[in-house]
Amino acid sequence: MSKLFDLTGKVAIVTGASRGIGEASARLLAEHGATVVITGRRQDALDKIVADIAETGGKALGVACHAGNIEHMDALFAEVEKRYGRLDVLMNNAATNPYFGPIEDCPMDAFDKVFEVNIRGYFYMCQKAVKMMKPNGGGSIINVASINAIKPGALQGPYSMSKAAVINMSQSFAKENGKDGIRVNSLCPGLTDTKFASAITQNEDVLKAFLPVLPLGRAAQPDEMAPMVLFLASDASSYVSGSSMIVDGGALVAP
Repeated sequence: MSKLFDLTGKVAIVTGASRGIGEASARLLAEHGATVVITGRRQDALDKIVADIAETGGKALGVACHAGNIEHMDALFAEVEKRYGRLDVLMNNAATNPYFGPIEDCPMDAFDKVFEVNIRGYFYMCQKAVKMMKPNGGGSIINVASINAIKPGALQGPYSMSKAAVINMSQSFAKENGKDGIRVNSLCPGLTDTKFASAITQNEDVLKAFLPVLPLGRAAQPDEMAPMVLFLASDASSYVSGSSMIVDGGALVAP
């Protein structure tokens, strides 16, 4: 294993890790030596992933946590502090998109939910992470945004807005905390075959509209996003901060 990607002795929190990009990333970070604290809404789903990681020689802990609930997030960081006394990597991945449809018809409760989890949750997690990382000389925060942050997705207005805010949030934290050795970057996935994106990937008519604008002609798999997370978490990206890393199969350069 290259030392550039060696995370031995590092502690990482990955939110929204019970499936999809979060799960794939947590497994890869553990494979490269990190102790991974995975979160999600269902403890049983987390326990299965923890067991799988342990079977392959990795280290993981599952903590049920609603990424929009302040008390849950406080309890998560208290548990990490108690068990490990440090935090080196935070991957903010938990997100929601309860509404897929015309922007003018979006109910306000759906709008509020998107910003509660995708912005408020990320922001609070970043605050908590920075305070834990400073005493140990730094760390890496990876906020999962989307290519929708750069080019709004059709019928995904509030979600696209929230992801644009994630990029600015990452840049703001990067600017203020670089002096403390804390790097903050955004990951901008394109269409990925996850349950989260099932409104697109599992709808044949909608998917047919998307595929022609993808130069690679297909949706990504979650494990195709995980290597970028590993890069941003590791010393391989030691001079990368405030960046938005696009992994979209060429979608943004398509006509």
